[in-house]
Amino acid sequence: MYLPLQGIRVIEFCNVAAGPFCGMLLGDMGADVIKVEHPNGGDTLRAWPPISEGYSENFASLNRNKRSVTLDLKDPGDVEQVRRLIDSADVLIENNRPGVMSRLGLGYEEIHQRVPRLIYCSISAYGQSGPRSQEGGFDLTVQAMSGIMSITGDPGGPPVKCGVPLADFSAGLYAAFSIAAALRAAAETGVGTHVDVPMLGATLGIAALQTSEYFGTGNDPVKLGSAHPRNAPYQAFSARDTYFGMAAGNNALWRSVCEVIGMPELEKDERYTTTTLRARHQTELRTTLEGVFSQHDAAHWIERFRAAGVPCAPINTYSQVLADEQVEHMQWVQPVELPNGVSTRTFVSPVRFGGETPKILRRPPALGEHNDELLSRASTEVNA
Repeated sequence: MYLPLQGIRVIEFCNVAAGPFCGMLLGDMGADVIKVEHPNGGDTLRAWPPISEGYSENFASLNRNKRSVTLDLKDPGDVEQVRRLIDSADVLIENNRPGVMSRLGLGYEEIHQRVPRLIYCSISAYGQSGPRSQEGGFDLTVQAMSGIMSITGDPGGPPVKCGVPLADFSAGLYAAFSIAAALRAAAETGVGTHVDVPMLGATLGIAALQTSEYFGTGNDPVKLGSAHPRNAPYQAFSARDTYFGMAAGNNALWRSVCEVIGMPELEKDERYTTTTLRARHQTELRTTLEGVFSQHDAAHWIERFRAAGVPCAPINTYSQVLADEQVEHMQWVQPVELPNGVSTRTFVSPVRFGGETPKILRRPPALGEHNDELLSRASTEVNA
């Protein structure tokens, strides 16, 4: 199948999550991604468990569709080889602290003069300029800084981070989207640009409902557990055996909920006649609903609500959702071979083109696997 970024070459100088995720997204879309790693160990994610016969499955999950070369960016000869690679590239991604690449002679200004068409993308904790630009950051600290931990968890409970590294992956998504947009402009003008992606900004960007709540009311959003500040019933509910999620986000769905539970009088209860009122009184509403839900197992209520068209779902573990019939239908879980020959599985791109899920074009690389293919001190040519 034809992928939209075929013919685009990306040079990646990234570690762990945000940058490698961005590079993988571009690789999934057909780009030729060359990952530059330090000869001594490479990307630190390579050491993260689970380790299958010496190879990290965490690393594999973020580095498919890439080639790996090892170069020491403090060695002048290796830096010259890096510059030759960049000469052949359309995109450069780096997620070092601001200033690091410039000190290595590979900063945006130097590279822009050498390759004016190049899109140069920098991912950092707080951005390339400003009072916090020199502060380091990881997903945890950005979740803390961004406000996410202030609204995650149960009311009155301690700060809780989201279990999925939202700051890392939202930054990677913003970076990939911005690169794709910048490539279109570069194709028309012949001139690239510097894309500055701060993890803090990306994390605030996906918190639009929370920031708008503050701007509109002057009040900080608060922890609500699984509940919603403006919708109800819209949370996890306890049934006889376990929890399930149910979201009746408008009056028509609320009417269906009342019919399913056999309590049509609730629809006319003055506390529950609008979405806003239901959200305001959602504590007592939850108590009433769970009194009914306790009479049957969660599977019973999921079946009933699905039949009535009310969005609902089990509270899945990852083993359960990865085995779901919809995941199988979309072909999102595919086999992948590690460089050591071990066969495992991975979650691939969830986006379909023309009804097809993109296949894995390259297995994740061993450290420096493509040195002979891509590097040559005797030549200024970069092999395709």
